[in-house]
Formats: sequence, C-alpha cells, structure tokens
Amino acid sequence: MNKKKSIRIPQARLAMAAAWLLALSLLLPYIIQGDTRHTGLSLIGETPQIMRVLPLVIAIGLALVFAVMTLAKPRRELLGALCAACAAALVAGIYALLSAKMTADASGALSQPFFIRHLGPGLWLAMLMALIGLVTGLTALRISTAYVVLSAMAAVWLLPILWLVITAFRAEPGAYTTYILPKGYTLDNFTRLFTETSQFAFPRWYLNTLIVAVFTCLITTSLVLMISYAFSRLRFPTRKLFMNAGLILTMFPGFMSMIAVYHILKAIGLAKSLISLILVYSGGGALGYFIAKGFFDTIPRSLDEAATIDGANKNQIFWKIILPSSKPIVVYTAITAFIAPWVDFIFVSVIMKDDYQNYTVALGLYRMLEREHIYEYFTRFCAGAVLVAIPITLLFIKIQKFYVEGVTGGAVKG
Repeated sequence: MNKKKSIRIPQARLAMAAAWLLALSLLLPYIIQGDTRHTGLSLIGETPQIMRVLPLVIAIGLALVFAVMTLAKPRRELLGALCAACAAALVAGIYALLSAKMTADASGALSQPFFIRHLGPGLWLAMLMALIGLVTGLTALRISTAYVVLSAMAAVWLLPILWLVITAFRAEPGAYTTYILPKGYTLDNFTRLFTETSQFAFPRWYLNTLIVAVFTCLITTSLVLMISYAFSRLRFPTRKLFMNAGLILTMFPGFMSMIAVYHILKAIGLAKSLISLILVYSGGGALGYFIAKGFFDTIPRSLDEAATIDGANKNQIFWKIILPSSKPIVVYTAITAFIAPWVDFIFVSVIMKDDYQNYTVALGLYRMLEREHIYEYFTRFCAGAVLVAIPITLLFIKIQKFYVEGVTGGAVKG
C-alpha cells in the first residue's frame, strides 16, 4: 500500500487546522486581570521567567511548521512529527498552567494577586487545539487513540499523587496556598518526622503499623487459604450453611460491630494493644475466602486423585501439590491482608482512642490535621503519606503479575 494513501486525508486536514488554530492562540490573552490584558508572549516578564513560556511557544511553532509542510506534501513522517509537536504543546501548556501564577507575579504587570480563574482563553484554546491535533493526527495515521484516552485518565489519577509529593517537599508551611508549584523545596519535612517526635512519634507509629501488617498478613493468609481449600475440596453436610453464613456476614460493614468488638476486647484485657488490632484484622480478613475458593475450584481434581492413589493424605496434597500451584492467589491474599492495617482508620481510632504510643500511621497522621496543628504539620503530613505509600507501591510493582492472575483466576468460579 502506498504511504500517501495509508493516511486518512480528512483527519489529516483536521489535524493541520488544529495546528493553525494552535498558532493563532498565541495572539489571544493568556491573562485577564481587571481591564488589563496580557498576551502569552508578554508574560515573560523577568528574564528567568521566559523558561515558563518558551517551551509552549517552541512547541506551537513546530506544530505550525509541520502543518505547513504536511499541507504541501502529506507524508506519514511529517504527520507523525505534527502529532509529536501537538503532544509537546499540550505538555508545555499544562506546565505553563501550573506556573502561570509565578510568571504573572514576576511580570509585575498585575495590580492584584493572580488566580487560575484570571486565565484568559489563550492558554485554554492552546491546550484544546493541541489535544484535537494530537487525536486527529493519530486517527489520520491509523493509530489507536486509546493511548491518548488512557494517558488522560492516568493524568487525572496521578495528579493528586503528584500534588502530594510536591507538597511533601514544599518549604512553605500551611495547608492552603494560592499557587500550585512551591516557592521553595526542602527535605526537612521528611527529616523532622523522625527527629522531632515529642509531639508526633511517627517512627513509633510506622513500626507499629509494620508489625501489625506483617502478623496480620501471615495469619490472614493462612486462614483464608485453609478455609477456601476446605470449602473447595471437601464435601460435608454443613458446607453450604457455613458458606452462606460467611457470605451474609461479609455483606455488613465491619464498622457496624466496632463498639461490640471494643467492649469484648476490653473485657478480656486486650484493648489498646497491638495484639487487639492483629486479632480484629485477621478475624475480619478470614471471611474473604471467596476469591481464593474460586481459584482452587479451577485446579483440576485429577491432581488430588492422582496424589491420593500414590498414598498422599489431604494435608500433603494441600501443602505439596495445591499450594505450590497457587502462587497467584497466595500473593493476592497476602497483599490484601498486608494493606488493610496501613489504610484502616475506623477500627484503630476506636480501639486505641487516646493510647498515643500504639497509634498506627493512619490515626497518627490524622492527628496532624487537627485545627491546632494543621498549619505547622501539613507538609509533614504529606511527607508521612509519601513514606506510607512507598512500601505498598513497591510491593504492587514487584508482584503485580501474580496479583492480577489471582483476581482473574478467582473470579472464574467464585
């Protein structure tokens, strides 16, 4: 097939038109402040601020150049370069949006503080035309635009995480600022979490959470695997009764029983202790055996029968044959049990109450957001949240393949 004919001409023309409108967006005002209008080029202000606008201007210029070249001689290479320029313009526009306040304030032309609502149509039009040019260009090249949609969705999901990480390194205190990018960056928010422990003992809370998570993971994983294997392989009179009872119990939110659980723990002398948290999380996690049971149902029973003929008992079949073949569901069960103590707030806030030393990171970080502490400790709260997310993120990255296989495998015959 001829390369020229492989291009979808109508979509290519739309991409070129979007590039032309992208270039015209430079003539529109980027900032509207009262009766004063400033174009994108006039936002340069002081010399160092040119780097905040220059990438957008260069990307728009490249998009216009490739649009002219494509109009004269449509080729896949030129249209691909046009798509790349539109993508660069979109990224540069987002960067200019995030740094618009610093650029506008540095220009010295505004009589009042700048806010995002003061942005004029120029920047919004530039980003919109860049997105349209990218999508239509990819369509003209017969390339799936699903990547653009997935990238946009990923940006929406990752933006709060990015903001959290940026705030964790912010030098200025306070929970609210009128700008997005910090004026200064520092590592003090992380170091002070571990050095200034008189008010908030973050290292102790982190260790408490790690201890509870490890023991909960071991106990819950063992219970879930044994229960699910028994329901999957054994047939006894009350099997369906127990399965239905477990299903009904899981329909009720766990926090409905937290007061009763607290009084039971208090009666036996285990309230306000890490052991109580381990027991609560392990007992509740043991009811989540349905996915593991569905996974065991997919393992052929012929393996059990062959092992039985060779003289193996049920215990040997489980530990030496079934369990080594069930790595995905073991990993899935372990990671869900490990995450529960890290993210739980309701139970630990009821069971621990005012036992400061036995807090977990969820309850401890929440205390930093109280009215009398939020201004000074908000950036440290963000730093603590980043440190809490690191082990879970690394765990997911390391065993993501087994996690997905455990979910999909257990959903077949749940």
